[in-house]
Amino acid sequence: MKSIARWLAAAFGVLSVGYYLWHGLTYTPSGPFDDGVLAWVGPQMALPIIALTVVPIVFAFSGDGIMQAFNGANSSAFRNGRIGIGTIKSFRQTGLTVNDQPQVRIEFSVEGMDGKIFDSAAKMIVPLTELALLQPGVVLPVRYLPDRTDKVEVDRSGDPAAAQRAMNESMIRKGFTTRGKLDIAARGIATQAVVQSLSVPGEIRDGHTKIELGLAVTRPNGTTFSTRAEKFLPPAAIANVQVGRILRVHYLPENEQEVVIALPVNA
Repeated sequence: MKSIARWLAAAFGVLSVGYYLWHGLTYTPSGPFDDGVLAWVGPQMALPIIALTVVPIVFAFSGDGIMQAFNGANSSAFRNGRIGIGTIKSFRQTGLTVNDQPQVRIEFSVEGMDGKIFDSAAKMIVPLTELALLQPGVVLPVRYLPDRTDKVEVDRSGDPAAAQRAMNESMIRKGFTTRGKLDIAARGIATQAVVQSLSVPGEIRDGHTKIELGLAVTRPNGTTFSTRAEKFLPPAAIANVQVGRILRVHYLPENEQEVVIALPVNA
């Protein structure tokens, strides 16, 4: 649909300018007082003027990220695409703005649902106040098409469960978690724990460092119990689990020694 709109707009522009030039070049003066100015100035100017207005608008609004900026949804081509995990490699502004909000091109490293990694890119309108959030290493859910991986769209479906499932499968494949721990996170009691100790054994997986934490966990009735937990974290996130920090955790009453730590993806 976008291609058809652009072809029609381009054709209208070419025909409008062509008619204007044809009129001017083939114009025949109508009398002694006609000096040929009317060949170029007159009603024939209307079509090129309209084309100069309509064509850029059509190309802008049929571009990547423009319509999504207004309707808050993915384009029709990607709306039912697969969800992958996109890690930002770099980004830059394209020079296009909508209501003073810049369009950016984001370069991603994407992990698909099958675990395969591929490079891709997305264009989207980003409010100025959110530009600082686009940093290398930030993880975002994206929609992709298996037969066209050179382009993706940041997921705008508003379905956090689907994005979470994709993230969970990615973490299992990398050995960061297990299905048992995910079950505890889903069914367990949500509470708080204080970090009492922190050690780093030295194991690294996919750029994530293994840490071992000693925790004092608060039960719903106010009593506490002590346990230990392991987690793989990117180096930048280790500051969030320093001694004395209060963390959100989940556990099952029948097994208090198995505690799952909940941290934001881009913590």
